[in-house]
Amino acid sequence: MRTSLLAPLGCFLAFTSSVYSAIIPNVAEAEPMGLVPRQQATSTRVADAQCTHGPRNRACWRNGYSIATDFDAKSPPAGKTVEHFLEITNITLAPDGFRRLVMAVNGQTPGPTLYADWGDTMIITVKNSLQDNGTSIHWHGLRMLNSCQHDGVNGVTECPIAPGETKVYRFKCTQFGTSWYHSHFSAQYGDGVVGAIVINGPATSNYDDDMGTMTLTDWYYDTVFALNIRAMHTVGPPPIAQNALINGTMKSAHGGAYHVTKVKKGRKVRIRLINTSIDNPFHVTIDNHNFTVITSDFVPIKSFVTNSVSINIGQRYDIIVNCDQAVGNYWLRADVSAQCSRNANQGNIRSIIRYDGAPETDPTSTGIVQSTGCYDESVTPYVGNQVPQDQFASAIRKIDMDFNVGASVNGPLVQWLINGSDIRVDWSNPTLQYVKDNNYTFEKKMNVFEINQVNTWTFWVIQTVQGDPVNIPHPIHLHGHDFYVLGSGPGVYDGSTTGLKFSNPMRRDTAMLPAGGYLILGFPADNPGVWLMHCHIAFHVGGGFSLQFLERKDEIINTIGDLGGFSSGCDSWKKYWNGPNRVYQMDDSGL
Repeated sequence: MRTSLLAPLGCFLAFTSSVYSAIIPNVAEAEPMGLVPRQQATSTRVADAQCTHGPRNRACWRNGYSIATDFDAKSPPAGKTVEHFLEITNITLAPDGFRRLVMAVNGQTPGPTLYADWGDTMIITVKNSLQDNGTSIHWHGLRMLNSCQHDGVNGVTECPIAPGETKVYRFKCTQFGTSWYHSHFSAQYGDGVVGAIVINGPATSNYDDDMGTMTLTDWYYDTVFALNIRAMHTVGPPPIAQNALINGTMKSAHGGAYHVTKVKKGRKVRIRLINTSIDNPFHVTIDNHNFTVITSDFVPIKSFVTNSVSINIGQRYDIIVNCDQAVGNYWLRADVSAQCSRNANQGNIRSIIRYDGAPETDPTSTGIVQSTGCYDESVTPYVGNQVPQDQFASAIRKIDMDFNVGASVNGPLVQWLINGSDIRVDWSNPTLQYVKDNNYTFEKKMNVFEINQVNTWTFWVIQTVQGDPVNIPHPIHLHGHDFYVLGSGPGVYDGSTTGLKFSNPMRRDTAMLPAGGYLILGFPADNPGVWLMHCHIAFHVGGGFSLQFLERKDEIINTIGDLGGFSSGCDSWKKYWNGPNRVYQMDDSGL
């Protein structure tokens, strides 16, 4: 059983047999190209160069940077270089008492949390020690400004890392807050290849102690590869998770333990919630406690107090809990959003908030009636930006999302289509190779959408095709950008701007496409690269629910510079994939 530890404000240092993390000083590095300021920014807040970050002034950071700094419009403060090492292995673990094969990171799931400060550069060496799998690691929500070659998407920005090989990822932390990393090799992350990321920075509310990250994930007793194939060839509901894990542990009929967060009465504590599921969204509550929500994904928001937060797959919320109740044990509950998902342990997915001095026993506290809905929280970014409405009508483009049941040698084939095509990437010939070769003749199955505007806005309406027999919401995640959510709703978008929000709309990297409806997104074309956008339900990604944005193609190679072992990595992968040791075919989208 793990208990939460107080995470330091600086870079985390861990020296164990399973993970190392070190600071490398004085490493020369090229500063990334400047970010493009958002047009007509409405924020008039000015960073206070004299304020000092601390428990009573979390809004400050250092050197004139504060919570009022728009990190999309200003390069981050100069930082240090932080190095981490991750090794992916096959191992047998029993997170809830049931022993099963796991693909672990440094011998554990979730893997070690990666810490850095705002403005730092992370260098992460990933070694693939799996027996029969490639892998690639995506740094979820990190913009990868001018460095798409390190985004970690096999078949898009790299070839998979072959068994026995390593890859070095390098990127600058241009944002601050909470996120996670995960494999993008088919549905592999559902077998344990995940971990949290903390980039320390300012905050919109004060707190005393940072309790670190709390990952929430559905957990299955079959391997996710078997489940994924079953989902692709079964017309009906997806497989049901037997349980869910909170920070890698949970009780079940097989044993296990609840995760414990130890707090002190009278203190305000920050907890960083991350949904790393493959199919389950959650509603999180803490018995007898309200809490203050201060971020959604990486975006600081105008804080609000609530007794529940809805967190969809891929999303993060940082909350501050005022530990002002009687000394005792209280349940933190993560109930599955039953209107769009299922879990066999629904109602019993819990962890313990334990006050100092309380007995080491399970809580007897009672909770509130949880919502069963599948929706995003309504949040307002702290730093306001104005989306240029005058560009909308000429720039809006439509993406149709459709459900289809085709045929295969294995029976029915469940497909999720983008403009009539389910994506299929080529692990051995990623899209970035096309760009490198100056070849822009893409196969339809690659689902490539070009964005050739320079520093202007691009707008997209994702529209569910009406009449589909499967009618559920989808968490949409975009790589390389935070997007601005201008609107969403049921049915068909009528093309009107009435009701759309252009003045400081919600922005984040993952948002819900309503069941049978539409979602309207906008973002400025200020990050040349190849960027995936996809539903974050792993079974839907496997069935083809993804597309690629090719942004400012003529600038990509010159902008990103060093390709970071791209060619040698592909050579190693091709040698493995075309050699005698491969034991399987790619039987899904590859993502």
